[in-house]
Amino acid sequence: MVSRTTVRVAAAAVVLFGARTAAAQAPPPVVQAPLYYSQQCAQCHDKPDESHAPSREALQQRTPEFILAAMTTGRMTAQASALTDSQRLALAIFLSGRAPGASGGGDASSMSNRCASKPLGNPLGGPTWNGWGGDPGNTRFQPARTARLTPDLVPKLTLKWAFGFPYAASAFGQPTVVGGRVYAGSDSAYVYSVDAASGCVYWSFAARAGVRNAISVGPLKGSSRFAVYFGDIQANVYAVDAESGRLLWTKRADPHPFARITGTPALFDGRLYVPVSSLEEMPGGDPKYSCCTFRGSLVAYDATTGEQLWKSYAIRDAPKPTKRTAVGTQLYGPSGAAIWSAPTIDTKRGVVYVSTGDAYSLPADEGTDAIVAFDLKSGVRRWVRQLTPNDVWLVGCTPNPTGRSETCPDALGPDVDFGSSVILATLRDGRNIMVVAQKSGVIWALDPDRRGEIIWQQRVAQGGAGGIQFGQAVDDVVGYFPSPDGRPRDDGAGLTALKLASGEMVWRTVPPCSDAVKPCSRAHSAAISLIAGVVFAGTSDGVMRAYSTTDGRVLWEYSTAKSYTTVNGVAAKGGALSGPGPTIANGMLFMNSGYSAIGGNGAGNVLLAFGVE
Repeated sequence: MVSRTTVRVAAAAVVLFGARTAAAQAPPPVVQAPLYYSQQCAQCHDKPDESHAPSREALQQRTPEFILAAMTTGRMTAQASALTDSQRLALAIFLSGRAPGASGGGDASSMSNRCASKPLGNPLGGPTWNGWGGDPGNTRFQPARTARLTPDLVPKLTLKWAFGFPYAASAFGQPTVVGGRVYAGSDSAYVYSVDAASGCVYWSFAARAGVRNAISVGPLKGSSRFAVYFGDIQANVYAVDAESGRLLWTKRADPHPFARITGTPALFDGRLYVPVSSLEEMPGGDPKYSCCTFRGSLVAYDATTGEQLWKSYAIRDAPKPTKRTAVGTQLYGPSGAAIWSAPTIDTKRGVVYVSTGDAYSLPADEGTDAIVAFDLKSGVRRWVRQLTPNDVWLVGCTPNPTGRSETCPDALGPDVDFGSSVILATLRDGRNIMVVAQKSGVIWALDPDRRGEIIWQQRVAQGGAGGIQFGQAVDDVVGYFPSPDGRPRDDGAGLTALKLASGEMVWRTVPPCSDAVKPCSRAHSAAISLIAGVVFAGTSDGVMRAYSTTDGRVLWEYSTAKSYTTVNGVAAKGGALSGPGPTIANGMLFMNSGYSAIGGNGAGNVLLAFGVE
C-alpha cells in the first residue's frame, strides 16, 4: 500500500486554524514572520559555519510541516517557546515559501518511475546489507560472496542511477539493500522502497518526523511476510510491511521532548533493540531551561507485535533536583548518556553493547562516555566501562566563566561522545575483541570476557571537533578508522589502518585534493565500509574514494557534489559525505550524498547507485 498522506505534522496546522485540510485553509498573515525570524532564528541560521545550524537556504528546501514539527515537538522546541501557535505556523510558511499541504509531500504516488508490482519473496535469501553494520557485530565488512565486487572491478564502477529525495534538505539515512530492493529514509520524514537495479520506486511511507537511521529488515513470526524497522527524530519506532509499505505498528520509545532515534535499531531473534538519543544539550545552556532530565536508554520490543519487553537506562538513577539558579531555574542531575549509534549484538555472551555520549549536568554518571553491556533477554546491566569521566558539556557554554550561564557546569568537559557503534571483531585465531572509536581521536580495544577491560588504546586523530564520529570498519586482522580532524586545516584528517591484535599502525593515508573539487576537504567524518581488499570512505567535500587495504593508495574516486538527472524526476544534488556510509551488495555500491545534519553547508538530497558494466 502506498502512503498517500502529506507529512502528518500538517495536522497541527489544521488544529490551529480549525480547517478540514491545511491546504484548503488560507494561511495566516506572514507579514510579521520576517521579524520573528530576525529575533528568534537569524543569529544561528544566518551564520551556519559558526552555529552548525542549517542555513537559511537549507531551511527553504524543507516542508512547512517539517519546520513546524521542529518548533512544536522537535529540536527547536525551547527556541520557539516564546512564539504562539499562529506565529510558529507563520514562520514555517515564511521559511519554506509555501503553505502546509501545498508541496504534496514526498509520496511515491506522485513519482513518474513507479515499479511494476512484484512479490518480495524471501529478501534475506540473497546478497544483503541489512541494518547499520551489515552484521550483528557492526563490522561494516561485506564478505566476497555477498559483495560480489573485487579490487580489480572497483575502478570500473560507474553511476547507474540517481534517486532524488523530494523536499529533503539533507541526505539522512544509510541505504539498506535487501531482496533486490533499497530501503532508505529521509529528513522529510519519508521512507522509500526502490528497486536496486533500476531505481524505480515501489512505495513510500510517511513517518511523523525525519528518519536518520538505516533500516533493519526481518521476518514476522507466524507469517511468510517481512517487516522493515526504523525510528525517527521524535523517538517514534515503526514496523512497516517490507513489500507493501503498510504500517504494522508504531511506538514512542521515550516521552522526553528532546528524545530522538538516530542509531539504527538492531534486530535479533524476533526482538528489536532501539537506542534512544537526545538533543537536550542544545537548550541546556539556556539560563531559563531546567537542565537536564534526559537519560539515554535501550528499548527492546517484540518485533512482530510491538510489545515493549524492557527498557534499560545507561544512567541507572533518575534525575533529581540539585540546585536553583539566581533567577529561580530548577536544575537536575544526573543526565545525558545519549545512545547515538546502533546497538551491537553478542550472541555468544548473550549481551547487547551500546556506546554512550557525554553528561549534560552534574554529577557525571559512570554511564556517560562509556560502553554499557545489557543482557539480551532481561535488559539487566551486566557491566559498564567508562572511558572518559567528568565530560559534562552543553551547547552555549564555554570554558571561560565570565558571563557564563548558571546552568553551565563549573568545569566544562571536552565533548568526546561515542558517536559510532561498538564493533565486535573476531580475530583470525578465533578470539573476540571489542573495537570502539571515540570523538577524542582514541581507538580502544576492550575484552568482552573481562567486563570491557582495556586491551590497548591508540590515538589516530587530534580529537575534539574531529576524532572519529560515525563509524569504522574491521576484518579479522586490521581495523580502519576515518578522521575528520582539520578545522580550519586538515591536519590529522585521513584514514588509518591498525592491527587489531596490538593497535600497531599498518598505514595512514591522506587523500589528494582534486582540481575539480573546490574547496577541497580531506576530512573523513562519514562512516566507512569494507570489502576484501578495499575500503570505501567519503570526505566532507563530497568525494567518495576506494582505498587499497594493502597500502592505502586510491583505487577509484567519484565526486558526488553536483546536480543530477534522477530516475524519479525530482530535482536533486549531492553535497557533503558525512554521517551514513556506503553499502555494498551484489556487485553494486549505494550511498547518499548531502548530509548536513550538523551544519548548513554541503546539503544535498540524492541517493546514488554504482555498478560495473
